[in-house]
Amino acid sequence: MNNNDGRRNVNEHSKDQQLEQYRSDNRGKKMTTNQGLRVSEDEHSLKAGVRGPTLMEDFHFREKMTHFDHERIPERVVHARGFGAHGYFQVYEPMTEYTKAKFLQDPSVKTPVFVRFSTVAGSRGSGDTVRDVRGFATKFYTEEGNYDLVGNNIPVFFIQDAIKFPDLVHAFKPEPNNEMPQASTAHDTFWDFVANNEETAHMIMWAMSDRAIPRSYRMMEGFGVHTFRFVNEEGKARFVKFHWKPVLGVHSLVWDEAQTIAGKDPDYHRRDLWEAIERGDEVEYELGVQMIDEEDEFKFDFDILDPTKLWPEEIVPVKIIGKMTLNRNQDNVFAETEQVAFHPGHVVPGIDFTNDPLLQGRLFSYTDTQLIRLGGPNFHEIPINRPVCPFHNNQYDGYHRMTINKGPVAYHKNSLQNNDPAPASEEEGGYVHYEEKVEGKKIRQRSESFNDHYSQAKLFWNSMSPVEKEHIISAFRFEVGKVKSKDVRRQVVHMFNRVDGELAKQIAAGVGVEPPEKDEGSNVTFKSPALSQENTVKRPQTRTVAILAEQGFDDEDLSRVLKEFKKAGIMPDIVSSALGVIKGTGGTEIEVGNTLQTVDSVLYDAVYIPGGQESIKRLQLHKAASDFINEAFGHYKAIGAAGKGIDLLLSAAGSHAAAQPGIITSRDDKSKDDFGKKLVEAIGGHRHWDRQV
Repeated sequence: MNNNDGRRNVNEHSKDQQLEQYRSDNRGKKMTTNQGLRVSEDEHSLKAGVRGPTLMEDFHFREKMTHFDHERIPERVVHARGFGAHGYFQVYEPMTEYTKAKFLQDPSVKTPVFVRFSTVAGSRGSGDTVRDVRGFATKFYTEEGNYDLVGNNIPVFFIQDAIKFPDLVHAFKPEPNNEMPQASTAHDTFWDFVANNEETAHMIMWAMSDRAIPRSYRMMEGFGVHTFRFVNEEGKARFVKFHWKPVLGVHSLVWDEAQTIAGKDPDYHRRDLWEAIERGDEVEYELGVQMIDEEDEFKFDFDILDPTKLWPEEIVPVKIIGKMTLNRNQDNVFAETEQVAFHPGHVVPGIDFTNDPLLQGRLFSYTDTQLIRLGGPNFHEIPINRPVCPFHNNQYDGYHRMTINKGPVAYHKNSLQNNDPAPASEEEGGYVHYEEKVEGKKIRQRSESFNDHYSQAKLFWNSMSPVEKEHIISAFRFEVGKVKSKDVRRQVVHMFNRVDGELAKQIAAGVGVEPPEKDEGSNVTFKSPALSQENTVKRPQTRTVAILAEQGFDDEDLSRVLKEFKKAGIMPDIVSSALGVIKGTGGTEIEVGNTLQTVDSVLYDAVYIPGGQESIKRLQLHKAASDFINEAFGHYKAIGAAGKGIDLLLSAAGSHAAAQPGIITSRDDKSKDDFGKKLVEAIGGHRHWDRQV
């Protein structure tokens, strides 16, 4: 038996180095067929005469066209639209007390990762900013094998048992009779499903909140959703939930803004991630875990295995254990993001499963779907999916097999090959399942401990700020207001009356049904401040600012503010009426980045209008400039205006605008000194909800 299987230490470059052997760069190369034959002509088919028929012997045409005809593979049924990035994970301190997973032990080790962010409901061609759950799937390439943490940006799910997953997806997908609407749950079948499946209540509260329209992949949390187990070297197990906490905080768009972006830039989120990494901004998330001792499993007023429930952080604190940094963009979206295959069953020693019925179903479904999507059982050999450690077994052949297995033996046990490949003992790193005692009768039934569908929905509602509650009500009115069936609308209102009576009344007032006569809302009064984005980290780093300027801008104003932006890590973009170079009052020349015709205020976090009489006079000729400012004002964004720029601000947003929160102005030399600092602070605040708009 041979124990030397070539395993080695893993570092942040291990996966990149492995992928290098598969990369191809056509620059400076001669064209060939897939068989390596050089091609002399690629503009015309081989024909019998200039105007004659194309000949079947044209192998170059046949190969080129056949490959093109088969380029597309089935898109994912859910999470079809995604975007990925590479990076590494580093644990802060050894987690030996809790788990024997090796990648969670040595703070000096940087484990390579690949992350795929996604929407859930829409097709590959749908927009980024739709109201939807976001997928947050991470593949850790560890020395013990691949570990996949396959989660979402919401910590709970719609259903409790995986057998209902096909029904859920059929309900939220476009209705089959007309294939509408795309990437939207604002239609009859989804809300009919919700009203007839009360376990969805908690998840719906999250989906109607601002969490479903994130500002950026870089500014949203990630959750493992399910309850897993940590197991240490002594065999002691703890229940665990996983959290990704973005270093930049958790921030969202507003609904009107999200809809406009979907038209202006449907690639908004993927562009944001790509450009951040391209300019060298490291995208960072801290990994946190909540842990519950096995003896405390039944200590809570919720079932810790119920995927529609969270563990309030005030009751079960999140322990921050490490950080993930994304710092390299993918080389090819199809080869990496589209072909990457995640699976919650890809675990390493020290991480195990629980009896969460939704998790148990996912453990089957993910492998099953890869078989059809990626063409057979060898999807693990696709470069993006290959472990960085060696793998050896007796699973041979199949479509697209790449490994050339040597020798006559493909079975276990054997004597012809010294019983190789041989199972590894636990001491040698072999995976041993946690020895959980399980007993019971075969039965199709929900545990009674899973039957409370409204307490945590009310907890979420209680935890929201007044502005967040307004947004939730508006989202319900939009979504349910699109439902044609009045009976379904009525059912939805009565369902959420069991969450909160006032919420139900507000929904009813917007969707044309009578409010419930009696308030049947949950009596839960507990709040979890961790659930409100009002309490998140607020930083100016990597925020984008549109600078509206024309010929004759005040270059002293602009120079002073740009210095503050640079110190704060803010990304400025000069927006004018036309591309080219514009000149300031002092002769400074700057390149215009975008025009009023190609961008909109929704694509930026803030607006700055430098002074300069000629510049402002020119901007006032363009209605688009006033609309740009007014829209940013209405979306509660920070706006800075200096000198004559204040006149443009007031004409666009109203005479009261200058006194509103998040509006920073400077008319004289005295106020110029700290103008830039105040504007940076306002930009870091994300939105100024107490503004009168």
